[in-house]
Amino acid sequence: MGIRDTHEPHRVATPLELLFDLCFVVAIALAGQLLHHSIAEGDVAHGIVAYLTVFFSIWWAWMNFTWFASAYDTDDVAYRLTTLVQIAGVLVLAAGVTDAFHGHFGTVTVGYVIMRAALVTQWLRASARDETRRTARRMAFGVTACMVGWALILLTHGTMHLVLFVVMVAAELAVPMWAERYHPTPWHPHHIAERYGLLFIIVLGEIVLSTTVAVQAGFVQDRLWWVAASGLVIVFAFWWLYFDQPAHRILVDNRHAFVWGYGHYVVFASAAAIGAGIAVIVDRPDLSGAPVTIPVATLLMALWFLHIRPRTWLEPTAAALILAATFVGPSLVVTAVVASVLVAARLILLRSRVAQRC
Repeated sequence: MGIRDTHEPHRVATPLELLFDLCFVVAIALAGQLLHHSIAEGDVAHGIVAYLTVFFSIWWAWMNFTWFASAYDTDDVAYRLTTLVQIAGVLVLAAGVTDAFHGHFGTVTVGYVIMRAALVTQWLRASARDETRRTARRMAFGVTACMVGWALILLTHGTMHLVLFVVMVAAELAVPMWAERYHPTPWHPHHIAERYGLLFIIVLGEIVLSTTVAVQAGFVQDRLWWVAASGLVIVFAFWWLYFDQPAHRILVDNRHAFVWGYGHYVVFASAAAIGAGIAVIVDRPDLSGAPVTIPVATLLMALWFLHIRPRTWLEPTAAALILAATFVGPSLVVTAVVASVLVAARLILLRSRVAQRC
C-alpha cells in the first residue's frame, strides 16, 4: 500500500470517500431526530447524554477512515473492497442508533466492530512499508484492543456502563497519539481540511432539514416563518464563518492536527444539535430558545478556538449575546441577527487589516 505525497497538488476527496460520507448522513440524522424528540418530551438530561455518546461513535468511525485515507489511499481493488466493508459497518451502526438512545448498544457495537476490523486490515497492509511499519502496527494493535474493550462493556449496565464508556473514549483518543509518537502518518493538510469541510456541510444539512419543516409548518402557523428564516440565516452565517479562511494553514504538524481534529467533535455535534433544536421549536413553540441558543453558542466558541483566524473578541461576545437571548423575547430571531452581524463585523475587520498591510 503506497504512501500519498503530503504535498501532492490538487489532492481532493475521491468518489469512494464521498460515498462513505453519504452513509453517515443517515446516522447523523437519526441521532438528531432522537435528540429532538427527547427534548420535546422533557427528557432533556437523558437525551443529551445519549446524543453525545452516540455521536461520538459516529464521529470517531468517520475520523479513523478519513485520516487513514489521507495518507494511504491507493484506490486498488483490495482498498476499495475493504472500504465497502467499512461502509456496510456504518449502515449497521446507523440501524442501531435508536436502540443506543435507549441504552442498548449491541447493534451499534456490531457495526463498529465491522468497521474497525476492516480498518485493522488496512493498517496491516500499510505495515508492509518500512517507513511507517511501526506506526501502522501500533495502530492495528490499538484499534484491535479497543474493539475488545467495546465488546466487553456490553456486559455492563447503568452507571458502570457510562463510566467504562468514558474510559473507552479516552483509550480511543489515545491510540493515534501513542501510535504516531515516533513516526507520524503522512496525511495531506489540504485533503484533511476538505474532508472536514464536507462533513461540516453534512451536519449543516440537519439545520436545513429542520428549516424546511418550519417552512411547511409556516403555512399553518404564521410565526413559524420566523423560525424558518432564522434557521436559514444561521446556516448561512456558520457556512461563511467556517469556509471564509483556508483551514489547511492551521494543520502544520501533528500537535496542531490532533487539537484541531479532535476538537471538531464539538463542532460537528453542536452543529447537528442546532437542527434538533430548531425542530423542537417547530413542535413546541412554547418552550424557551435554549435548544438552539446553547448549541449555537457552543459551536461559535468551538470555531473561535479551533478554526477562526485571527481570533478576536467578536466571537465570544456574540456567543454571550446569543446565550442571553435565551431569556429575551424571540431568541431564535435574536440569534440569527447576532450571527449575521458577526459575519459582517468579521468582513469589515479582515478588510481593514488587509488595507493596513497594503
